[in-house]
Amino acid sequence: MYKKGRAWIELNMKNLAHNVEQLQLVLSDGCEIMPAIKANAYGHGAVLIGTTLQEMGIRDFCVATVNEAVELREAGIKGQILILGYTSPYQFEELHRYRLTQTIVDLDYAKMLNDCGYQINAHVGIDTGMHRLGINSEDMESILYVCRLSNIKITGVFSHLCVSDGSSEEDKEYTLKQVKKFNSVINNLHLSGIKEFKTHIQGSYGVLNYPELQFDYARIGIALYGVLSNSLDTIEAEASLKPVLSLKSRVECIKVLYEGDALGYGLSYTAHNEIKVAVVSIGYADGVPRELSGIGHVLLRGIKVPIIGRICMDQLFIDVTTVHDAKAGDEVVLIGKSGQLEIAASELADDSHTITNEILSRLGNRLERIEAN
Repeated sequence: MYKKGRAWIELNMKNLAHNVEQLQLVLSDGCEIMPAIKANAYGHGAVLIGTTLQEMGIRDFCVATVNEAVELREAGIKGQILILGYTSPYQFEELHRYRLTQTIVDLDYAKMLNDCGYQINAHVGIDTGMHRLGINSEDMESILYVCRLSNIKITGVFSHLCVSDGSSEEDKEYTLKQVKKFNSVINNLHLSGIKEFKTHIQGSYGVLNYPELQFDYARIGIALYGVLSNSLDTIEAEASLKPVLSLKSRVECIKVLYEGDALGYGLSYTAHNEIKVAVVSIGYADGVPRELSGIGHVLLRGIKVPIIGRICMDQLFIDVTTVHDAKAGDEVVLIGKSGQLEIAASELADDSHTITNEILSRLGNRLERIEAN
């Protein structure tokens, strides 16, 4: 009866192309976008997004895991695919078979990778102050040792900025200190005769707040999808970004609650007067935060209505008393536009006390991903 199912994601690829264009205008000359399409492209669908980006001329990508990289290769994605995180030794063979590029997370890992019996491409992670993955930027002896290992071809060197989204003077000072440490590593490698590698340190906020930095790649994630991590974030660059993703579902049925009636698990909501309730076919198993129970909103027929009661695994309840013609099958918008109104991903994030990155990347695999008309 319906062309779209119980709950789905719509992707506006025109907005994706617009964001790529806007971000390329911000980047320094010679810097290429290396899209972060990890976590299923932040919930958007890695294969669909990766294929579309490759058609736009993007050549290189980064992901978090070897399984994410293999999925892209088997879907026909060419070019370099950099795995930003740890790959278990039992999957080292896949790095070779699928022509993947592995991050060197520390010195011992590099030695283990070198001894695996395969020629592996790798980027060396440099810890400039985040203290997560990478070799300490001051340990040039170890960095040089890794670059000279016989079975590893070092094609890149990178680091990660940890407060580039911050606007305080302390954040800016720390970010520039990280950049200085990273540049020192690059200069020392060049002085040691090691020059054939690419460099990258900027993520989305590294580009939007420090566009003047000169490196070969920018690992752009959340900005590529047209949103910022927080609704109150400000950026230095002039980039007009448009959201790519909308999240939608359907009304399953309409019920009437009379004064004193309660609904849902725990009977956490009680009607104070007669109201009309719609049951919506989406829940926390689809990625809708349970924290939105009783405080979140959705759009129905261009009207903003509240979520009531506890969000279930597969359904949620909304008060549709003000939507007089609501009926089963109606489209419900959780992220996106309906009529003149819009709910941004950042609104869900704010109400859930988290960031948009988490909201989007938690969107479940049972949501169908389709291109918007």
